[in-house]
Amino acid sequence: MKTFAEFWSLCEAYDKDVMGSSQIRRTGEGGRVGADRRKTDAETRRTKLGPGGTRVPAKRYKTRKDVGTQRQRSEREEQPTQERGTAGLSAKEAQRKAYLERKAREKGAATKSKDLEKQASKLLTKKKAAKKSGEKIERTTQRQYTRDEKKRMVRAGKKLHRDIQKGIDKPASAYQP
Repeated sequence: MKTFAEFWSLCEAYDKDVMGSSQIRRTGEGGRVGADRRKTDAETRRTKLGPGGTRVPAKRYKTRKDVGTQRQRSEREEQPTQERGTAGLSAKEAQRKAYLERKAREKGAATKSKDLEKQASKLLTKKKAAKKSGEKIERTTQRQYTRDEKKRMVRAGKKLHRDIQKGIDKPASAYQP
């Protein structure tokens, strides 16, 4: 027989209001918070080729290592790295600060563009003098064969290849271009 106090403690534990408002319903396997919501093998649509040309369900994903542990808010959300710039300033002071920061950025960009312009002008002045219209362009490499000679050599090679495939035996002089 239980006392009234013991009975009342059991009633509070199973009270519908308390049970409905609790966030964690039950812990799953491995200390998981809540139920395992992964699909079963029968429900998965992703398949792979199995033995004998059959389709079998692909492997299930591995459970995460951190399952069952609560993550801190600082790990989940990005935390601010600097103090808020307008904290403790009046609206007019905040506007003035923003204006000065904007002007400083613009001034820095202007000096940067001037430096880039100077570098570009230096690069442009180092260009070679433009060639005269009557000047002949010299070749850096020497030509060995003319276009027609190259064509004849390619055709002779193709002919040799074709004869080898057919099994025809001819002397090398037959393929001289």
